[in-house]
Order: sequence, then C-alpha cells, then structure tokens
Amino acid sequence: MKTFDLIVIGSGAGLNVAVEVAQAGLKTAIIESGSLGGTCLNRGCIPSKIVIHSADVANTINNSKLFGINSSINSINFKSVTNRANKLVDTDARNIEKSLKQGKNPILIQGKAKFVAPYTIEVKGKKYTAKKFVIATGARPFIPPIESLDSVPYMTSTEALRQTTLPKSMVIIGGGYIGCELGNFYGSLGCNVTILQRGPLLLPREDKDVAETFTQVWKKRFNIVTNASATKVEKKGKLIAVTAKIGKKTKTFTAEKILVATGVTPNSDLLDVTKTNVTVSKRGFVQVNKCMETSQKNIWALGDVAGIYMFRHSANLESDYVSHNILNKKKMAVDYFPMPHAVFSNPQIAGVGITEQEAVEKKRKYVIGKYEYARTGMGEALGEKEGFVKLIVSKDKRILGCHIIGPHASVLLHEVLIAMKCGKNGLNILRNVVHIHPALNEVVQRAANNVPL
Repeated sequence: MKTFDLIVIGSGAGLNVAVEVAQAGLKTAIIESGSLGGTCLNRGCIPSKIVIHSADVANTINNSKLFGINSSINSINFKSVTNRANKLVDTDARNIEKSLKQGKNPILIQGKAKFVAPYTIEVKGKKYTAKKFVIATGARPFIPPIESLDSVPYMTSTEALRQTTLPKSMVIIGGGYIGCELGNFYGSLGCNVTILQRGPLLLPREDKDVAETFTQVWKKRFNIVTNASATKVEKKGKLIAVTAKIGKKTKTFTAEKILVATGVTPNSDLLDVTKTNVTVSKRGFVQVNKCMETSQKNIWALGDVAGIYMFRHSANLESDYVSHNILNKKKMAVDYFPMPHAVFSNPQIAGVGITEQEAVEKKRKYVIGKYEYARTGMGEALGEKEGFVKLIVSKDKRILGCHIIGPHASVLLHEVLIAMKCGKNGLNILRNVVHIHPALNEVVQRAANNVPL
C-alpha cells in the first residue's frame, strides 16, 4: 500500500492544492476519475461560455436592424459551435494530464476512489493511505423523481454541451442559472425553447427586481411557464412529452429534447465519505469549519462538495486557504467577502451581497440606489431598455449588496466589489472616482449617487 503525505481527490480546484503542497516538498497524489480539470473546465463554465458567445453573436445579428443594419443568419453550423468549445477544453484537459504524468510530484492516480477507512482510499483495487486528505470531488446534476424520467432520453448540462445537432424544440425543466444559460444558448440559435419553472420567477435567488425584470423579458423571447412542476415524461413518437402540474391543472408539452436543470447533488456519496467519519449534511454536502476542515482531523474539503458557494472562483479561493492551512500550524479562516456571481444569459446578470428580500427578512435598515442603463449615454447607444444597477446600502453607508441586469453586468460589478472591500468608504469611492464619459460604468456611479443618505 502506497503512502503519501497528502492525497487530493478531484482535479478541479483541488489541483491547485496538490501542486502548491507538492512544490512545498510534501509527497502528494491527486486522484481523478474523469477528465482532468474538474467540472468548470470540462462541462461547466468554460465550454458553456464558449458556446454562449455564439448565442451572443446570433443575438447581435438578429437585432442589427435596430441600429440601421439589415442582416440575417443564413445558416448555423451547430456542430462547429459545440466542437469549438469541446476541442478547446479537451485539449486543455489532456495537457493537464500530460503535465502531471511527466512530473514526479504530485503523481496522478486515475480511477474512481472510495474511502475504506478514515485515511485510506481504494482505486481500482489498490489501496493508498496518507496523513492528510483533501476532498474536492465536486457535484453532479440532480435528477428529480419525475415519473418515467429514466425511461426516456434526457440531457443534463453535461450532455447539452456535447450535442452536435440543433434540435427544433426543447423543454427545460428548471429555471435557475443552468437552465437559463443553456436556454439562452439553444434559444438564441433557433431552438423553440419552453422552460418549466416551479416558482413564479426565473432565477428566484436573484434580487426580486432583477428576477422580475428577467422573467418579463424572457416571456417575450421564449415559452416560459411559471408555477409549473413536471410530474411525468413519456415518449410520443419521435418526441418527448412532459406533463406538468400548473396550479390545479395539468398540461403536456412536447419537444425533440428535454433538459433537466434542477440543481446539483454533491459527490460525497460516490466517495463513501462516511468511512472517514466525516460529517455530511442531510443533502450530502461535506461539513467544514471556517478553515475548510472537516470533522476528521487533517481532512479538508473544498468546492461544490462542501456547498458553501457553488462557483469556481470561490473554490479557487478556498484552495488557497486549504494549501496554507495544510502547510502551516497557524490556520486561516476563508475570507469570502465580497463573493460575486454572474449569470451569462441574455440579458446578463451579476450580483454580490444580500438581495432586497434578504434585507427585509433580516430586518436590516437599508436604502436603495438605482439607475437605468437607458438614462446613460452608452445605454442609449446600445439601445438598452430594461437594464439597471441596484445598490443596497446600510444607514452607515456600507454597501450591503449590488445587483445588475444588462450588458456587461459581470464586468460592471467589479468596481463595486472593490468598493465593498473598502468598507464604510466604499460608497463615496464609487461616487467620487472620475468615470469616463460616456462609458457604461457611469450607470454604476449614478446608482451610487442615487443612494438617499
């Protein structure tokens, strides 16, 4: 049985830890059952953003008449769109694998791992032990208990990014981040998209003003059915029928393809972490403290399997702290503040901090500063009608949250992140720093100026 100082399970953000700790001199192994690079590289943020750019190009062409340019899309080579993404990520994954195999530390162990004892793992019948472990196995798509779902071909985000033919129609079960990003991709390229959303709004975790605006915009673009719960699926010739309960009524929707986008479930069960005496939540997320330590000494967890934030940038942040805490006696708690996110849909969305509904629930005293893209020079140039920036600010001028819907939202948010990091002076910084006119960033400054303090 081979022994290591550290074994890292999962090659997404876990790879960062393995490399850094190995460079510090610890004998390290990294275990991966699939392609190197984790969810983000292989079936998440990287390939999805590559194909979504094609959707953005299509939307630009389709809307060009608004700007005095008559253009049209003659044809779409859908296979070329998805192949472009997958060739890039597959090449990156192979290069990571090649690099690890050429090195001596960390070493790569390929195969599915399972704990057989607190500090012992088994891969393909071989056992490995280590003084320390990092669990970074991520999560997989959650499959809801819908009647007969397992009897029909359906896609999750993994398969949706590997298709080579554009379907004429698709039913998407779930109106969260994944459903809306992929709905934007397929719908923008010409697929007739229907989204079944359990609640009254798409993207319900966003600030209420953002979610309401987004839902209204999308109801003009796609067939959005809210307050709908999918209850049954079945084959109807070459099509698939999805029956949904809408209030007291039921309705059936048919399409060539169905996409299940109902969230994720952690991979802790596949690893059999109970053999380590590591505590997991009812939903299966590995429980960690502020230093990413599990209930078992010298075993850490990070990323989606820990379920604190479900972003690659948060997992990368956690990996830095885990590396430090493995190598140093003095442990450091992860500083997440402020943790942003973005939805690369159309319109784009970005947010950080608390939403207005959370502020109300927590009984926080706050004021709102809001400004519309359309009231800025660049917003007018872009013909942007729905976009806005919304700041939620405490009475002592601290920025509690910021929520943006509109072009380049994910970029515009970053100056707010820096301002939030500055504490009580952050709002004044947004107000007083000179912004280029008529750059789109003016909408952020004007939202700050509109905070009634």
